[in-house]
Order: sequence, then structure tokens, then C-alpha cells
Amino acid sequence: MTSEKYVRHDGKRRVVITGGGMLSALGDDWTEAFARLQSGKNCIVYMHDWDVYPLMNTRLACPYIKELPSYPRKKIRGMGRVALLSLVATDRALESSGLMKENGQVFEELCNGRTGIAYGSCMGSMDSMMSLYAMLERHDTSKIDSQTYIKCMPQTCAANLSVYYGIRGRIITTNTACTSGSQSIGYAYEAISCGLQDIMLAGGAEELVSPDAAIFDTMGATAILNEQPGKEPRPFDKDRDGLVIGEGAGTLVLEDMEHAVKRGAKIYAEVAGFGTNADGTHITNPNRETMAQAMKLAIDDAGIDKDCIAYINAHGTATHAGDIAETQATYSVFRRAVPISSTKSYIGHTLGACGCIEAWCTINMMNEGWFHPTVNLENVDDECGALDYIKNDGRKIDAEYVMSNNFAFGGINTSLIFHRI
Repeated sequence: MTSEKYVRHDGKRRVVITGGGMLSALGDDWTEAFARLQSGKNCIVYMHDWDVYPLMNTRLACPYIKELPSYPRKKIRGMGRVALLSLVATDRALESSGLMKENGQVFEELCNGRTGIAYGSCMGSMDSMMSLYAMLERHDTSKIDSQTYIKCMPQTCAANLSVYYGIRGRIITTNTACTSGSQSIGYAYEAISCGLQDIMLAGGAEELVSPDAAIFDTMGATAILNEQPGKEPRPFDKDRDGLVIGEGAGTLVLEDMEHAVKRGAKIYAEVAGFGTNADGTHITNPNRETMAQAMKLAIDDAGIDKDCIAYINAHGTATHAGDIAETQATYSVFRRAVPISSTKSYIGHTLGACGCIEAWCTINMMNEGWFHPTVNLENVDDECGALDYIKNDGRKIDAEYVMSNNFAFGGINTSLIFHRI
């Protein structure tokens, strides 16, 4: 019989984070990332390769420039770059969770059907898509092979991870643009909380390709201070001019708390609450009312008072409409100057990966008792909500509950609450 200490206020199972891994320009582990966050310097660079696009205004991005680890070709032949990024992040998460053997193999328990995967990205790998497009544009089928579709299919990360590790539980593909990573965490949490799985690997990944920047550029939503990469992006600042695209991946290991305690796992945090909904109004324009409702759903799910939230990791893209809608929605929920900052000010918008990378950073900052500032934030826009915008040297906060929010094209909103235990 399950002990009461492993049961939530609503009678469901408590869910904890027992591992995490990420790769981004911040670093390959939390020690590297923490040092970079404390430095107050971002990782944005000028993309000289993009000079071939004279009609595109931005030249700024945040690539992951390190060489990826090597794997046996037979095991990764269906993986494009985005799936490989997800694999590296997941390897690191499993290693930190104690669920990976010294030889790189996972424990047999992960293959018994009680472990699943929730993972997403905006899309599959662009190179394989180009191979398919060549057939239509030039009638050239020479580059199409048996793995082309596998590399570019929307579910490429989740499916490839399942095959690589031999995981036979539930597969949830969260290809919901900028909420892919956060929705994966939320849906994984719900699967465990309801007793459908014991362990879930959850996350998101995104490879850097110029069309991603072009999509936002055509909307006038990209940062264009090209000669000064260190000055972009500028979330919440009155002089912000748009977002910067980034690259990376993040994976969390979620686990039934009782299961984690019995195997002696290190617990980084508890997933206390999750809220998600849809705007139902416009495919790209943010809706502050439904944004606020997503936060309220998470707070209600956690069974806590809103004043328990000590810090919020904002979506904070540095777009004009997005920052205003998000911060005003946040203030409408909390009605106080809650501390808030944006990780995207360091690494840009990693799209499908941002929800998990930012959640992992938020969890670790909660455990460190220090929260990073929003880089380049000098003068808060008067139209933004009346919040406590962390600037300059960061902030020491003794936080028991923290929130991480993400909002995506398609009008998809997510809010996650983590509890320090």
C-alpha cells in the first residue's frame, strides 16, 4: 500500500525529477551553465553564413558549436541533427538519474513497458526535408533513401529515442512549436501521476536552420542589431527589437516519487503543477487571458496559494507583443511584483527545446538559491506588467516553489510549477 507521503493533495501519485541533461551554448552540464549565467554575458553570435540572404534582416543566432559525441552508425542511421541533439541530452539525463550502466546501456527496468517518452521539436531535420524537396523541384531522387523520412518526420526525436534505448512504454509526441519541451514535461507528469507509467523521459530539441530565423524575420520579429550580438536579445526592455533563434536540447527524467525513493535516486525537485490550454483566437498573436488561465491551472493543480511562487522563468522572447501580453497576464494572476527573468536573453529562443532547457535551469537555480538576471534589460517597457524584473547581478532567493512558462505559435500555452524537496 502506498504511503501517504507519496500521495498528492488530489490523491494522485507525486512525481519528481531524478535526472536532467541539456546541451546549449550555456554549456553541457549545470556547472558550465551556472557559471555562464552568473557571468551575465550572453552567447549570441553573428551568423556569417546568413549573408547570402540579402532580404533577411537578422544575422544573429545562438548555435551549439561543440562537436557531438560519436555513436555506432547502425544505432543512429535514422537520426538527423535534431534527433542526435535529443539523444545526447537524454544520455546525460539518464546518467545523472542513475538509470544508465557504466557501459552506456540502460537498466532493464526501462524496457518493461512502465517507462515512456514524451518529446518534441518544431520539425524534423532540414537536410532530409531538402532531399524530399529536390524530388519535386528538380525531379532528383538520388538523395532519398530508406532513412530520409525517419530523419524529417515530426516524431523523429521521440521515436528514435524509443528505439535507441529499447523503451516500450507510452510515446507522446509534443510537436507544438515553442511549447514542445514544456508540454512534454507536463504530459509526462500526468502519465506518472495517474499511474499509467512509473518513469518518463521528457524533453525537446531543435537544430539551428536559417529558415527558422526567416519565419520570424518576415513578421518583423527578429533582433537586428547585427554588429553587436552581445546586446541582443533584450526581453522586456523598451528598446527591444525582436528575438534571436537558438539551438539545443533538454531532457528530464520524471519518476513516481515512491519508486525513486525506493531505488535511492537523487531528487532534484517535485513537479507540483501543470497547466496547458489553447487561445482559440489567433494562430500567432498572444492572448493574455488564456496565458493567465494556464498559470491559474498550474497553481490550482499544485494545490497552493499563488503567493507561494517565489520566481518565474518567463517565456520572454523579446518580441513587442509577446513580452507585453505575457507580463500583463502574469501580473493579472499574481497581483504583485513577483521576481521574473528570461533565459532566452542568454541563448536566444531554442524553439522546441526551450521549455525543457528553461525548466532544468529553473530547477537548478531553485536548488542553488540564486536566479539569473535578464541580460540587456536596462529600461523596462512601461507597457509590460508591474513585475520584479531581475537585472544586473541576479538575485538570491530562498524559493520553495518556482514557475516556468512557455507560449507557442498555434496559441498553445503552458505553465509548470516545481517544488524544492
